[in-house]
Amino acid sequence: MTLNGPGKRRGLREMQADTQLIRFLADGHFHSGEALGRRLGISRAAVWKRLQQATDAFGLDIDAVKGRGYRLRAPLDLLEKKGILQNLSDEDRQTMGNLYLHDTLTSTNTWLMQRGEAGESSGAVCLAEQQLSGRGRRGRQWVSPYGRNIYFSILWRFDFAPMQVAGLSLAAAIGVLRVLHELNCHEAGLKWPNDILWKKRKLAGLLLEVSGESSGPSQVVIGVGLNTYLGEAGMSIDQPWVDLNSIPGIVPFNRNEFAALLISQMIRIISIYQREGLAAFVDEWHRYDLMVGEEVEIRSATQCHHGTHLGIDITGAIRLKTQEGERLFHAGEVSLRGNRVVR
Repeated sequence: MTLNGPGKRRGLREMQADTQLIRFLADGHFHSGEALGRRLGISRAAVWKRLQQATDAFGLDIDAVKGRGYRLRAPLDLLEKKGILQNLSDEDRQTMGNLYLHDTLTSTNTWLMQRGEAGESSGAVCLAEQQLSGRGRRGRQWVSPYGRNIYFSILWRFDFAPMQVAGLSLAAAIGVLRVLHELNCHEAGLKWPNDILWKKRKLAGLLLEVSGESSGPSQVVIGVGLNTYLGEAGMSIDQPWVDLNSIPGIVPFNRNEFAALLISQMIRIISIYQREGLAAFVDEWHRYDLMVGEEVEIRSATQCHHGTHLGIDITGAIRLKTQEGERLFHAGEVSLRGNRVVR
């Protein structure tokens, strides 16, 4: 018998109770109802009820076989604080702030922004197994199957004014791309302002959120959503997508290793940005920009501009060659589209 639920939205407390059972089943092996009941301190009947709740909440497939018990049809590679920390260098562990792992959150960015406003130290990192209200630019929802992808945010405090950190999202995208290249994902590239594509399909996206006084200091949260395995959940996405599981030749990794690589790169990117700004990354951005030199269109709420994509300037604005001359556009105002994406 197979249980499979539609992944209905439930309260955070209910979902967090269910995740304890899912963690016991994450290895993909059969576990008897009696053994699970002992570990959870509940009856076998209550185990069955909890399984139904968990399946409904997370949209997981669970096999129930008489005489053998229950198992997840596909094992889960779940995040562990110890596993992440042991993959970081001593220097990285000393530089970063607190590390927070959650089973479910509305959004890692929202949670960390709130922590920052309450006084959380710079360098704090938040990861979640699932986001209930994850979002990208312009309010787009990020599809979020439980225990599969990377939902990551890092908090940093700057002496700069908020306007001076706008280019950090582009620099951070380079950091994600470097991690992907370490995993042999060399065909991945950048699409302004902060998307990462593989063969025209979206692999990752970033979202920068800033607060602070107009003259500084600033609080910044960099959020990263990256597809490691989407499976059937990808059917609800209305744009071309890809996950690392679908890309041939990727170096084998687990999500704890990936999270550690991401933390390490973000620390290095932020450190350079604090000293040199986006200027330190412009050449690297142009090297991996998938649309530079192409005929593109820049769309705002009311207008559409056509021209040749010339790259970015040191503030992170896109440079567009039009019939009227070169024009600059900033990410918060517009979106970029093109007829083709080539390297």
